[in-house]
Amino acid sequence: MTYDWLKAFHIIAVIAWMAGMLYLPRLFVYHCGAEVGSRQSETFKVMEQRLLKIIINPSMLATWALGLWLAWAGSWLSAPWLHAKIVLVLVLSGLHGFAVRWVRDFGQDQNRYSVRFYRIINEVPTVLMVAIVVLAVVKPF
Repeated sequence: MTYDWLKAFHIIAVIAWMAGMLYLPRLFVYHCGAEVGSRQSETFKVMEQRLLKIIINPSMLATWALGLWLAWAGSWLSAPWLHAKIVLVLVLSGLHGFAVRWVRDFGQDQNRYSVRFYRIINEVPTVLMVAIVVLAVVKPF
């Protein structure tokens, strides 16, 4: 019973993390179009900071903690599919780290990237999510 509750909370945390990781780059796309110092730019700064600190960061931590707990509780630690999944979650976590940097850059009006860059980055979490879900559900190896 405890395992099922852990899994439910893990899935909830993953959904929240992914929602944020999909929305934040979209905010960056719109923020690129806002004039530095404008009211719109300042609004995007607040939105990006809040999304990161209130939703994305806590849900990433919960995802990791609960996921590792599930792996241990389910005796999955030696499973090859889990190793592949962890590598992909590490890549997603790395992207999260870059997003933290980009929020900081936008907050200081020092964005270095184009709208096109953020549109491409916006697709990366989706590709990772699909691969991670397939590994977790299908367990192909």
